[in-house]
Amino acid sequence: MGSGVKYRRRDNNYYIKIGVLALISVPVLYLIFNWARSSTDNIPAQKQHLGRDLNEPYLAEGLGNYEPEHLESRKGPGENGKAYVLPAEKKKNATQSVSKYGMNMVCSDEISLDRSIVDTRAPECRHWVYPYDLPRTSVILVFHNEGLSVLLRTIHSILKRTPEHLLHEILLVDDFSDKENLKGELDSKIKNYNGKVRLIRNKEREGLIRTRSTGAREARGEVILFLDAHCEVNTNWLPPLLAPIYRDRRTMTVPFIDGIDSENFEYRPVYGSAQLNRGIFEWGMLYKENLVPEREQSRRKHKSEPFRSPTHAGGLFAIDRKYFLELGAYDEGLLVWGGENFELSFKIWQCGGSIEWVPCSRVGHVYRSFMPYNFGKLAEKKKGPLITINYKRVIETWFDEEYKEYFYTREPLAKFTDMGDISRQLELKERLNCKSFDWYMQNIAYDVFEKYPKLPPNLHWGDIRSVANLECMDMLGQHPPSTIELRHCNGLGVTQLMRLNSAGQLSNGERCIEGDEHGIQLAVCKLGTVDGPWRYDEKTLTLHHNKDDKCLGIHPGTKKLSLVKCDLKSAYQQWNFYEIKPKW
Repeated sequence: MGSGVKYRRRDNNYYIKIGVLALISVPVLYLIFNWARSSTDNIPAQKQHLGRDLNEPYLAEGLGNYEPEHLESRKGPGENGKAYVLPAEKKKNATQSVSKYGMNMVCSDEISLDRSIVDTRAPECRHWVYPYDLPRTSVILVFHNEGLSVLLRTIHSILKRTPEHLLHEILLVDDFSDKENLKGELDSKIKNYNGKVRLIRNKEREGLIRTRSTGAREARGEVILFLDAHCEVNTNWLPPLLAPIYRDRRTMTVPFIDGIDSENFEYRPVYGSAQLNRGIFEWGMLYKENLVPEREQSRRKHKSEPFRSPTHAGGLFAIDRKYFLELGAYDEGLLVWGGENFELSFKIWQCGGSIEWVPCSRVGHVYRSFMPYNFGKLAEKKKGPLITINYKRVIETWFDEEYKEYFYTREPLAKFTDMGDISRQLELKERLNCKSFDWYMQNIAYDVFEKYPKLPPNLHWGDIRSVANLECMDMLGQHPPSTIELRHCNGLGVTQLMRLNSAGQLSNGERCIEGDEHGIQLAVCKLGTVDGPWRYDEKTLTLHHNKDDKCLGIHPGTKKLSLVKCDLKSAYQQWNFYEIKPKW
């Protein structure tokens, strides 16, 4: 019996059709094979490293998969990152441009937008193999009245030294610039970048912090990477920053920053290739750096591997976009600029994330000699300096009570500032189930204590006024070592605000007052100690220097301060502390 399935007999036409199809298919398959083979020659060699875990970077004997075989070297102004000295006839205009932009734009305009720079990485960096499918990135450049050629050189360096499949876009965010060439001319230039560069503009001045948050919300890449608009990225800079985020999306990564001279645009390393620093802070919330401690070094197998850091300088970093927004982006109550690096750092660490510095990612940054613009309406009607207001918001949100006192000891005027409402920040902290600041200090920022111990309380603070002439000790904004003089009391703090703590340290800001046979001087406070030689006698109004058994005095007829033999009845040796009450 049959199976019930009927078979159709195939005629000659069937076989002719098969033959024709085969003749067409062979050359098509050949073309596909050759295209695939040539493509593997043009993309990172990652795909050829079979048998390896491609989720983690590893060191290879040969060049890494994103490394160029030959480093570029060219001739011309500023090429290879060398300083360019302008001809004499152009130096007058250069001086004017520095006052206008905070950097020598005449010099910048002479240098190619695609100039070559020196590779400042350690040699080991050229041998890392990174995953091919790293997250696509939006590089965000926030600017306000930036010099055009410096901004364009930042863009060109990114396009030139970034793997195309990893760069989703360069997003320019203009914080309400009013320079004409940043309007029509910039718009015209952007059209030449084949859709890789996008520009959005604020309708009013928002400041760096809020404008960055705008950029994060508008970006379309998986990772957002913030750079200042006056940078030049170095060889193979992006994959090392993306690899830790690829491993854990809650990781923020920070490149090593090289310096670009604001006068001659020389590109040079700030750190030696073997020197590893990480970000910390002192109790007045000034950003500092410290050699990576052995406790952190021991976690790494290779010298060029990323390492954990308590904080960062704030300008340059990469982070998963969705994670950044889950963390609330930046605190919207922060004003203009300052403190946002600490706010984000504390928030990341205390709420389950991490920060890693990446030695194999180098980015050059132009350090301006001064800020060439003011903050306009953003600074109006604020009770206190903007940066102090920002610091207070950060402190009151993320510090435990004990640690808050160290900040107010270091910055007593902060008590008078109006920081605004932080209820949303406190709710975010509770919702994310964030750890305490003490946990952060004990486990992450433990090396802060080595250089900046816990501060003893202030016994006296305010301006120090002479009974003899009613003038105040004044730092005059000078840097140590420098002498201290008497000036008219202004009641504003800053250069005249002195603090005497219970351990005898007399200081202004992060600087200490020292006395010897050469006079009274402003000096760098000795790291690792909060002790000093001073004692104030409230009955006799005298400041005693215990090491010399002398008193602080004024030479009659002059304003020169020195240590003299104590005369408890002399008005030239008598001083009053007056607490400053700012009129904010």
